[in-house]
Amino acid sequence: MSDKPTPDIATLSFEQALAALEKIVDDLERGDVPLEQSIAIYERGEALRAHCDKLLAAAEHRIEKIKLSRDGKPVGVEPLDEG
Repeated sequence: MSDKPTPDIATLSFEQALAALEKIVDDLERGDVPLEQSIAIYERGEALRAHCDKLLAAAEHRIEKIKLSRDGKPVGVEPLDEG
């Protein structure tokens, strides 16, 4: 891992958080990280995963589907059905 300061997770976009999480997974899978550092980056990975889950849930709540008239023309939007 680099010695650069790590950004606050809450400020990361979904894409940034996912990239950071992928790097952590790669580092842990390589197995050449000392135990204490492995624990610290695993904990950060869990926080990144939770942040990604939160951002995805928020995006899902904002997604709407287009309502079409009988002749197939858009007439408005409604919430996306969950399920």
